[in-house]
Amino acid sequence: MQRKQPDLPGDYAGLLTELKGRIATARLKAALVVNSELILLYWQIGHDILQRQRVEGWGAKIVDQLAADLRHAFPEMTGLSARNLKYMRAFAEAYPKCEFVQQVAAQLPWGHSMVLLDTIKKPDEREWYMRQAIENGWSRNVLVHQIESGLHKRQGKA
Repeated sequence: MQRKQPDLPGDYAGLLTELKGRIATARLKAALVVNSELILLYWQIGHDILQRQRVEGWGAKIVDQLAADLRHAFPEMTGLSARNLKYMRAFAEAYPKCEFVQQVAAQLPWGHSMVLLDTIKKPDEREWYMRQAIENGWSRNVLVHQIESGLHKRQGKA
């Protein structure tokens, strides 16, 4: 059974549209802040692992154990697999300056960063794709396509 709509004031539709826009904007801002904090957390975890490996000689078995213990401590959280911890380490190694991570890398989803780490070995080229993805709002699939099509090389010749 449908509920009868009350008589609505003439400015109701405008208010509803405005509120929906504000809610959508706030939700997007919140998601971006969460993403930024998560990327910074991943960098910090990777940095800590990298430091321990350099100073104390940690190996892959320690990272595997760390992943198991973190998953046990935070069973509801995804992203704490040994594979992802190794990506975090590679991320911290690729971007040693926290300021760069805060200002640039944290603007991209984690999946974008993994694609860049896997496919682009030159730091300046990786940063170029990162900045292009941010500026142009590329999805991960578009980023992969642009890398595979050699956009960086083509743009350099233009």
